[in-house]
Amino acid sequence: MTLSDFFGHWQTAYWKIGLRYFVMAGLTFVAFYYVFKAPMLKRKIQAKFPKNKDYFRDLFYSLISIGIFAFMFVSTFSFLKPYTNLYDDVSEYGVVYYCFTIVWMFFLHDAYFYWSHRLMHHPRVFKYVHLVHHKSTNPSPWTAYAFHPAEGVIEALIIPIIAFSIPTHKSAIIGYTLFQIIYNVYGHLGFEIMPKKFNTHWFGKWMNTSVGHNMHHKYFVHNYGLWTTIWDRAFGTMNPKYDEAYTYATEAQKIKESTLTQ
Repeated sequence: MTLSDFFGHWQTAYWKIGLRYFVMAGLTFVAFYYVFKAPMLKRKIQAKFPKNKDYFRDLFYSLISIGIFAFMFVSTFSFLKPYTNLYDDVSEYGVVYYCFTIVWMFFLHDAYFYWSHRLMHHPRVFKYVHLVHHKSTNPSPWTAYAFHPAEGVIEALIIPIIAFSIPTHKSAIIGYTLFQIIYNVYGHLGFEIMPKKFNTHWFGKWMNTSVGHNMHHKYFVHNYGLWTTIWDRAFGTMNPKYDEAYTYATEAQKIKESTLTQ
């Protein structure tokens, strides 16, 4: 592949990833922050709304992150492909295995994110890598991809990590990343859309929620997980006020925010 070919593929990947980001974040933003704002206020996690400067900052860094993601995708699926475990024919391993790889990606990414996220919170690393994302102490859908370029690289590394792990089909990775942007937007939504007491349900207690990640943005500590709360619960990094905060976000009768301290 020539440099010109690579740039052409990068442009295509950029627009595809960007389109998904703007469709998911944009439609969700319009729906919750404008169209259904009034009836959804009872589900607002933090009473205040972000300022316009927060939205524009998130958009600026997201455009950079999308370019990094596109670069990692094209590099993995072209230059690195001969050295990876990517395969082209679904029938080679079958449909059952194909579905298994999506589950594998879910848990692999969940583990990778937890530990890389905790590393980015190290005092010697945080202000150089992760601070940009945490400038959104009250996140919105636009925050989903708002990373410093260094963090963007760390986030995008999951693509080659997946490709080098077990035999995986390219379309499975693309499908997984579609799920990723949907759940990522939900995590930064600023509203809790899951049902009441989902946090204490046998299944829901193990899933990360918009409340959980919102608390992480607000307090900067605890709740480092991505899709699940497994790692946070296992290593004692779950915010002890999480259940209280979830009740606050899903009950019409709000409790005082001042009680939701670290």
